Amino acid sequence: MSTMRICFVGDSIIVGSGDTNFLGWPGRLSINETNQGHDITLYNMGVRGDTSEMVSARWRKECEVRLPEHVNGKLVMSFGLNDTAEESNVGIRVPIKQTIYNLKNTLTEASQWLPTLVIGPVPIINDMQPYIFPNGIAYHYSNDRIAELNILTSSICSDLNISYLNIFDYLSNNPSWANSQRECDGVHATGNGYKILSERVSNWPAWRKWFS
Repeated sequence: MSTMRICFVGDSIIVGSGDTNFLGWPGRLSINETNQGHDITLYNMGVRGDTSEMVSARWRKECEVRLPEHVNGKLVMSFGLNDTAEESNVGIRVPIKQTIYNLKNTLTEASQWLPTLVIGPVPIINDMQPYIFPNGIAYHYSNDRIAELNILTSSICSDLNISYLNIFDYLSNNPSWANSQRECDGVHATGNGYKILSERVSNWPAWRKWFS
């Protein structure tokens, strides 16, 4: 049996927005490990709408109080998707060069502190864009920009020797994932979609190594 505390850091995909059971994929993933006899403390530290700049500014302080030195602490990070959104009358939320800078700095610091895994961005439904907030602000996500982010994040993780899960390509070819997003808002998924994502992470060798 493994005992550990895990901070899942990121945006609304970490939160599991759209899941009416409020588990998302981190919750389902942790339940699966608990059912196998492991002792997991889950900290969901996703914030809806957060960009890489926002995550970079908050993650360390928030994680340190949850992962003191005497515990077996781990980090799972997934962010950058919101950087790629084009806000109406404003432009791209975070330029790609700044995103790269933020990813490098955050992931370098994280991996030097604790064991760290990175989950890539998810695809969206292009023909359901833009995502419109109740206040009228519109974010237009694009799979072309997300695909670029996926490649760049993978490269950064390779340079830093951090295990990276390319979930973008996997989910892009999964009709059930797309259906779950269509049942939601075109960006987030329903519980069924997050179940698909959690199962993919659960079978990932880098994740399984934490429990071997």
